[in-house]
Amino acid sequence: MRQFLLFISIIAVGILFLSRLFYLQIYDANNYSLFEDNAIRKVYDYPKRGFVYDRNGNLLVANQPSYDVMVIPREVEPLDTLEFCSLLKIDKEQFIKKYNKAKRYSPRLPSVFVSHLSKEDYAVLQEKMRKFDGFYIQKRSLRDYETTIGANVLGDIGEVNNDDIKRDPYYKMGDLKGKQGVEVSYEHTLRGIKGIKFIQKDRFNRNIGPYKDGKFDTIPEQGKDITITIDAELQAYGELLMQNKRGGIIAIEPSSGEILAMVSAPSYNPNLLVGRERSKNFTKLYYDTIAKPLFDRSLKAQYPPGSPFKVLNALIGLQENVVTTDEKFGCRMGYYLGSRKLTGCHHHRTPLSMTDGIAQSCNAYFANVYRRIIEKYENAHDGMDVWSNHVKSFGLGNYLGYDLKIGNKGRIPDGDFYDKWYGKNRWASTYNISNAIGQGEVEATPIQLANMVAAIGNRGYFYTPHIIKAIEGKTIDENYTTPKHTTIDKQHFEPIVQGMFDVFNKGTAASLRVKDIEICGKTGTAENFIKIDGEKTQLTDHSIFVAFAPKDNPKIAIAVFVENGYWGSRFAGKVASLMIEKYIKGSITRTDLEEWLLKHSLEEEYAKPYSGEPFKINGQTSLQIVEEKEYRRLKKLLNTINKPNK
Repeated sequence: MRQFLLFISIIAVGILFLSRLFYLQIYDANNYSLFEDNAIRKVYDYPKRGFVYDRNGNLLVANQPSYDVMVIPREVEPLDTLEFCSLLKIDKEQFIKKYNKAKRYSPRLPSVFVSHLSKEDYAVLQEKMRKFDGFYIQKRSLRDYETTIGANVLGDIGEVNNDDIKRDPYYKMGDLKGKQGVEVSYEHTLRGIKGIKFIQKDRFNRNIGPYKDGKFDTIPEQGKDITITIDAELQAYGELLMQNKRGGIIAIEPSSGEILAMVSAPSYNPNLLVGRERSKNFTKLYYDTIAKPLFDRSLKAQYPPGSPFKVLNALIGLQENVVTTDEKFGCRMGYYLGSRKLTGCHHHRTPLSMTDGIAQSCNAYFANVYRRIIEKYENAHDGMDVWSNHVKSFGLGNYLGYDLKIGNKGRIPDGDFYDKWYGKNRWASTYNISNAIGQGEVEATPIQLANMVAAIGNRGYFYTPHIIKAIEGKTIDENYTTPKHTTIDKQHFEPIVQGMFDVFNKGTAASLRVKDIEICGKTGTAENFIKIDGEKTQLTDHSIFVAFAPKDNPKIAIAVFVENGYWGSRFAGKVASLMIEKYIKGSITRTDLEEWLLKHSLEEEYAKPYSGEPFKINGQTSLQIVEEKEYRRLKKLLNTINKPNK
């Protein structure tokens, strides 16, 4: 029996080997085995990325040819290093560093050795590539920005890293992908699908033609074009108005949630992050930790919303039936609890009803309303939860779900928040009375405030803000076309809208009226603190403004934050009025506001914390006038924007 057992074992092993060979050579003779075959060179054919257009059909982002020098380390033969370095415009140290990096990645697989050759450099190098074994040139495309604006919107593309490759095996070392803006949000749409060619090599490592006549080759699938919601002219205008200032602007079409403008200041030219200078330019922008041009203030900056938040407290007060529109509250230049002053206020007539309270931005009025909301319930915790849920229904305190990859949720406190601070049942509405006027623990981003004012303009609902308008051959996500309703009944909005309309007619923005446009708005000022040498130090207040227009069936809703700009109508209100007029009329009649913004800078305000010298804030400061050379530059940009059919 033992002799048969040995014989059977030999037969079984033989069958096993034959089966495995059959599987590998016949059944599994597919693309996967080709990738493992060192006798076959894999050459990727990269598709063109999709184009990006603005809402009016203006081309914003196209492509330009680019060439990468690739290396397969194990195939590199001795070469004239100095000549090769001269052709590539690198030094010997860079050559060694790049080669060793490629070898560490894989001696057998291709890696990018030098990226983004220009057409001129490619033409010179192509003639001599035969002298450098192990190196070859791969064609691909880079972005070609047809504009100098919207860097935070459009974003950029850059090389993938190891984490990118781990997350998505589609990418190989040296591939490009979207890094910011719509480039990353719609990466899978824009990138297309790369093709591949399998090239047979002989024993001398020379290419001898397509493997099996190209049977396994695939052709690239070009990326799809997209149309974004941005109005390029409005975007350019907003960026111009924010020159020499810091802050953010978001403009939304209330009837659709489409983002019309998304300005972050300071900004930069998106063309800086293209080509061989990308790394150097990105590093320079990244290490500017004072101005922070890479920080998108329109989506990520959290500010106290200030007085625009008062309109929410008015709406909640009406919904909770704790106040009427006709009820009046007095103001003694602030709100008092007994003899203790809890908030200050500016000079205005008193007492005031709701619409006048909004128009005059009375702190005392809204402190009264806020206390009634919280104190309506058995305890402050429950009242706070009710208030918080109403506020959050407008999209504040939440990631809005828009189609851009970055953002912050802001902060809307609830009962648990203050229980952690003070202890359960150990606090009351007077402990957080600053919430009544958009200060205290409340924080919001510009896009959240713009969405809030869009909901008010719509009388109680909004569409999720989004940047995509159309995708070639596709429909956009229904999340962006489905209305979201607030917790406030529709009938409560009209007196609030009237109050915001009165802000322009007889209130804090009366000087900002635009002929023939019924604008509803709200000025705002928010305290601004920073730590200097470990000490909390107050800087000049932020200037804030929200608005929508026209009053009925609004076409645009806008939120403007200007850091250190002081009161709302000083900087932010002027920007908002001009942006509204630009969008609705297409031209500007309030050129006085335009001239004022171009001539005034806040750079000296931003420099104060770093000067090491004592400084003054708010009303004790003087406005900085830009130099004549800078003014002429800005006027030239303005003329470019205003050119018809540019």
